[in-house]
Amino acid sequence: MKNNHKNKFHGKKLTDAERIKENSNYLRGTIVDDLKNEITNGFIGDNFSLIRFHGMYQQDDRDLRLERHEQKLEPRHAMMLRCRLPGGVIEAKKWLKIDNFANKYTLYKTIRLTNRQTFQFHGILKKNLKNVHKMLRDIGLDSLGTANDVNRNVLCTSNPLESVIHQQAYEWSKKISNLLLPRTKAYAEIWLDQKKIFTTDHEPILGKTYLPRKFKTTVVVPPYNDVDLYANDMNFIAIVENERIIGFNILIGGGLSFIHGNKNTWPFLAQEIGYIPEKHTLLIAEVIVKIQRDWGNRTDRNNAKTRYTINNFGLDLFKKEIEKRAGISFEPIRYYNFISRGDRFGWMQDINHNWNLTLFVQNGRISDNNDKLFKSGLLKIASIHEGNFRITSNQNIIISEISKKNKKRIEEVVKSYQLTHQISNLRKNSMACVSFPTCPLAMAEAERMLSFFITQLENIMLKYGLEKEIIILRVSGCPNNCGRSLLAEIGLIGKSIGRYNLYIGGNRTGTRIPKIYKENITEKEILIHLKYLIKIWSKERNKKEDFGDFVIRKNFVKEIVNPIYDFWG
Repeated sequence: MKNNHKNKFHGKKLTDAERIKENSNYLRGTIVDDLKNEITNGFIGDNFSLIRFHGMYQQDDRDLRLERHEQKLEPRHAMMLRCRLPGGVIEAKKWLKIDNFANKYTLYKTIRLTNRQTFQFHGILKKNLKNVHKMLRDIGLDSLGTANDVNRNVLCTSNPLESVIHQQAYEWSKKISNLLLPRTKAYAEIWLDQKKIFTTDHEPILGKTYLPRKFKTTVVVPPYNDVDLYANDMNFIAIVENERIIGFNILIGGGLSFIHGNKNTWPFLAQEIGYIPEKHTLLIAEVIVKIQRDWGNRTDRNNAKTRYTINNFGLDLFKKEIEKRAGISFEPIRYYNFISRGDRFGWMQDINHNWNLTLFVQNGRISDNNDKLFKSGLLKIASIHEGNFRITSNQNIIISEISKKNKKRIEEVVKSYQLTHQISNLRKNSMACVSFPTCPLAMAEAERMLSFFITQLENIMLKYGLEKEIIILRVSGCPNNCGRSLLAEIGLIGKSIGRYNLYIGGNRTGTRIPKIYKENITEKEILIHLKYLIKIWSKERNKKEDFGDFVIRKNFVKEIVNPIYDFWG
């Protein structure tokens, strides 16, 4: 670890995660041996953690856990794999192989779109893992660095209406992603059977023990904050002049996870540190990551993310260190403004006169059911579409760059497979993490409860004449906040089976953290409280006043100004 004289944690006992990384031989561990072990369907020891660096989590079906325990069987282990897909853009033709793999090799035969703008498979047996990595390689993709203590999938504004600017931003998201990738050859050796080259591994940016914790990056084109940039460690807000990006405002230190009852953990919004010309983009990205590598807390993973590093050392010192290492000075923040963060559904024409169709995907789950054949319909579109699919940070999908000649064919598929239907603004702006049955951290339901919960809330909105209104509603099964509940106007965070903490008071553009309103209550109790609040909102709101603003103005909760003090207070 470099610059230990500046790291206040130097000399203290490191976490076991640091031992695992140090002893891993650049993320190899004994994964190869575990792949040959047919006695268990899981990975053991350090390998359970190391496979995450390769984009996989070991999970088991928690619905079956007790039954298998009673039968004296090990849990039904299977892997979740997350693809690396900077900016969420993928050629439609590649979707054919993705769909085929889901059908052939996953237990659930579905594909999940994530709010990190990519897709993931759930339910891959250990024996089929090499098949998925080789399939991804064949279509020019991989899963390297989509989990654990590295820079995760880089997000980018999904903005097909302004394709020239968006294309520039998208290219930057790819460049940043490639810059910050692990350099170890372990991924290719283990999963792609690449012959080991006897050279010394070297990680010039991430270091031998990689980052202290996960790291998240975005590239954003105002006025749309559809990537929820304030929840991310490093953010590049595009500044545009004469139809081109000339530079970026830099914001750092966002994150939403916390631990129930642990007041030394808190969510925090990314903070402004300055503007840089476009030519310094990669240099600044590298330097920020290196400082977090060197200064981050490796003795306590609960205090290891960038926001805690900034709190431990101070924003001014962190900024000065960036300028010192980069050899440049930040300019003052340039003007920017956000007006929304939701997706724009339906048909839209871009500046190149091509068409784009944004489809709503409940919780990002690509599957077929009795009334809507979404998975089959998307497969059919992929077989005829000559452009791209764009996965959004709200778990939806855009069929982009549709030519005039192809528009009618795709319209017919959409109608035939019932890919669009009337949905409320409340539902369009909802989100949930996966949670049960596959997430090992889940405390309460999220994805499986959200649709029914929204239906009940829609009825309440209808009763008070608010059925066309927007409320940002999100559910997370635990305080890791994968559903980004702490940037919602109404956020539910799982506490135990059937019970949640209810947070209210976020805003429409995602620049305010909501405050806890009620703790450890049931779904039924949540609906009673929301019915009461929505009833008053319908009668006492100012003209077009959003729900989150209303509950703060009426003192149902206090506005969170500084989460370090206000989140728990």
